[in-house]
Amino acid sequence: MSYNNQHSQYRDFTTGSISAQLTKLALPLMATSFVQMAYSLIDLAWVGRLGSESVAAVGAMGMLVWMLHSIALFSKISAEVSIGQSIGIKRFDKASIYASHTTTIAIILGVLFFIVFLTQPYLFVAFFKLSPAISLEAANYLRIISFSIPMIFLILNFSGIYVGSGRSDIPFYYNVTGLILNIVLDPLLIFGLGPFPALGSQGAALATCISQLVVLVLFIWHLKKRKGVFGDFPFFIVLKSSYTKKIFKLGFPVAAMNIFFSFINMNLVRIASIHGGHLGVTSQTTGGQIEGITWNTTQGFATALGSFVAQNYSAGRMDRAKKAFAFTLKIMLSVGIIISASFILYGANIFSIFIPERDAYMAGGDYLFVLGISQIFMMLELTTQGMFNGIGKTNPPAIISMTFNAVRIPLAMFLASSMGVNGVWWAITITTIFKGTILTLWFHLTQKKITNKTQ
Repeated sequence: MSYNNQHSQYRDFTTGSISAQLTKLALPLMATSFVQMAYSLIDLAWVGRLGSESVAAVGAMGMLVWMLHSIALFSKISAEVSIGQSIGIKRFDKASIYASHTTTIAIILGVLFFIVFLTQPYLFVAFFKLSPAISLEAANYLRIISFSIPMIFLILNFSGIYVGSGRSDIPFYYNVTGLILNIVLDPLLIFGLGPFPALGSQGAALATCISQLVVLVLFIWHLKKRKGVFGDFPFFIVLKSSYTKKIFKLGFPVAAMNIFFSFINMNLVRIASIHGGHLGVTSQTTGGQIEGITWNTTQGFATALGSFVAQNYSAGRMDRAKKAFAFTLKIMLSVGIIISASFILYGANIFSIFIPERDAYMAGGDYLFVLGISQIFMMLELTTQGMFNGIGKTNPPAIISMTFNAVRIPLAMFLASSMGVNGVWWAITITTIFKGTILTLWFHLTQKKITNKTQ
């Protein structure tokens, strides 16, 4: 199929209403993020009926899955930015080549980590300092969930390809399909109904694997259609150095930032386990999933902003990029105020929806209260990060994030020694406030330099 016939598959953001285009692109992305978050929340809601110890086992392994998602962002972000910028200058041939390269990288990384996690589960479980019984349950869960790792890498990569092309609706539709299947399978496989055996927390892992497989099949089916987004581009190729270098330049800082972030959070879970036992682990892992309401709302708009800015920046329309940034900030700050108030005033009530044990939801309420104070600053950081990604400068967000996330560990240890496990939550909030403030100031300086160059 010729590239001229493919143009209907793309969306041009260099003209038209900024607010309408951003919203149209962001809403499916936000919905997709919520769908992905719902996988974990639904698992935790059902596993919560098995007891807080099972939640601790699944939640701790969820931190490892989060780390894998962070690594998978390498190909996803590279696909979004490289494809978006290629489309901005009407080089659809280059966009197709970038899609093949990021897919090849996703396959290699996904298979590699699948082998490591399947064969060495206790190596990772031991890190969290869990009790022997919880460690055994966690290792069994990790063995099964490892089969979803190659799927995670490919699903995120394909999502990046569609987002870079302005088609954020496709990942949304397919992830919703997977979520619906996961909702059906969870109670069947966890508790055993009819012909299904009761597998406990392992059933939650199996339900996730089956659902992710269906999502992946749908992506492949659509990409291989005659009128697919790039006309049946090859999934596995010999990597070319020029394209691979560009992909590493775009994707490595973002991936490194998120990998480091997830590793820091794994260490914070470890500190929470030492000072708060399995309830400390439950508070952070489940509370982190609930906090995903803020994260995913902002990440959806930030990703949309990045794709929008990538096209306009490469097309020399920085004026539209600035207006898009201002519009996104207004939306995010408004939402942030509502979420912060909810966490501060009703944290325990929200937590009890997922874990009915009183000790667990009261401890979780403390987590949400403290984190509620910093939600607006988290939104500020992520939105500004999207702007940096769009103009191809992925280093500043990585530097700020990695620096202040590193501070969290010694700060958490210091505060926890006098305040108990709540000191860990205050360490997260304090550093989040600094990250959001400093990154925004950095972007304003960068924006002035760009404006001076174009004048």
